[in-house]
Order: sequence, then C-alpha cells, then structure tokens
Amino acid sequence: MNYLEAALLGIIQGLTEFLPVSSSGHLVLGEALLKVKQPGVAFEVIVHLGTLLSVLFYFRTRLMQLVRSVFDTSMRTERAMVGYLIIATIPAGFAGLLLEDFFEQVFSAPAMTSGFLILTGLILLSTKFHKPGGKPVTLGSCIVMGLGQAVAILPGVSRSGTTIASGMWAGVRPAEAAEFSFLLSIPAIAGAAVLKSPELIGLDQALLGPYLVGAALSFIAGLIAVSSLLAIIRRGKFEYFAYYCFAVGLFGLYIFL
Repeated sequence: MNYLEAALLGIIQGLTEFLPVSSSGHLVLGEALLKVKQPGVAFEVIVHLGTLLSVLFYFRTRLMQLVRSVFDTSMRTERAMVGYLIIATIPAGFAGLLLEDFFEQVFSAPAMTSGFLILTGLILLSTKFHKPGGKPVTLGSCIVMGLGQAVAILPGVSRSGTTIASGMWAGVRPAEAAEFSFLLSIPAIAGAAVLKSPELIGLDQALLGPYLVGAALSFIAGLIAVSSLLAIIRRGKFEYFAYYCFAVGLFGLYIFL
C-alpha cells in the first residue's frame, strides 16, 4: 500500500464512518477495487482510531459533562446517559466476541458486503415512513439502538445508519438519536481496536508512514462527516442516503459477482 492508496482509503473511512453508508463496506470494496488488501486488519484498526479521535474531539464538551456526572450525583440526566451508553454497548460486544471468525470471513467477501449495503439502504429508506418522535433516549430505546449496532458489525451494514434509524423507530428525536449514535461509536471503535491491537505489534515499518497518513485523513474526514450528518438530520433528509447505498451495493454486485 502506497501513500496515495492509504490517503484515499483514509478519507473513505473518515467520511463513511459517520455518514450512514457503512465505512467497513466501503473499505472492503475500496481495497478490492484498488487491489491493496493487506493481510490482517491492521490498516482498518489504524484508520478507525483516526475516526475515534474525530468523534472524541467533536463531542469533547459533552464527553467532559458525562465524565463529571460520574462523580456528581446532581447530574442525573448525564449519569443516566452514561448508563444507557454502557447498556447499548453490550450487544455489539457479545456479537463481536462470539461471531469474530464469521465477521472476518465476510470482510473478505466483497459481493456479500455489497448485498449488505443494499440492506442498509432499505433500513435508511424505512425512516421515511416513521412518525417523527419527540422522546429523549430511554432504557428501552438504548437497548434497541444497541441491538442495531450489533447487526452493524457486518461490513456493508452502516453502524450510524442502523443505530440512528433504530432510535428514530423507537421514538427518539432524530438529532438526539444521532448524538447518541456518535457517542456509542466511542466504546465500539475503541473496543474493536483493543481486540485487534496485537496485529499492530508486528506491523511492517515500511507501512507505518502510509498507515499514519490514512489515520490523519480519516480524522479530518470524520470531523466533516459528523457535522454534515447532524445538519442533514435536522433538515429531515436522512433517508436520502438510501439511494446512494442502493447504487454502491448494486455496482458492487455487478463487479464482484
């Protein structure tokens, strides 16, 4: 993998991690098209760390409130949110541990990934037919969103798209569902990175430079994606991403079947 290829994939990862179009699906298809698939998942781990830093930076004020609430019993709303994030993380954690081998096999199957992108499109399109809710995140809705995140471990199924759509169907305000989804990505990305961190130990030093460039660009693109998606959701245009997922999924099926 050279610097240009790493840069392109880093931008793809950063934009698609938070836009509801599946970053893992785009990485699988992008690596297959560029023919730069690396052994293991070290590159995926590093560029995911770039997007992790972007969401930490974007929501730094909100995150500091949540951290303070752990030590301040008067911050009940924030303390409840910390609990909801922990609960919503559990399904994906179990799914990742129990089905790790299956998920890794799917990551090497571009045609299957393309099919899951079409599934993402259907999930996004479904939000067009729901009645907008006005509820905050509750115990019930956080469980629903957590289950959505567990399904989204599959490459091609968008994590942000599935969790936000799940929250909207559970009656959560769209903008609040989006913020919860972004905060929920922090333990998900960090956990996956820790799980796969041993692969970084034996990383070829010749790849370190390109990989770091990919991570840096995924950080910048991630910031752009978070702010853009929040603005799009406020305008009620969330389901528009469905048509893009349909197009990419069908293109992938045409190329790889």
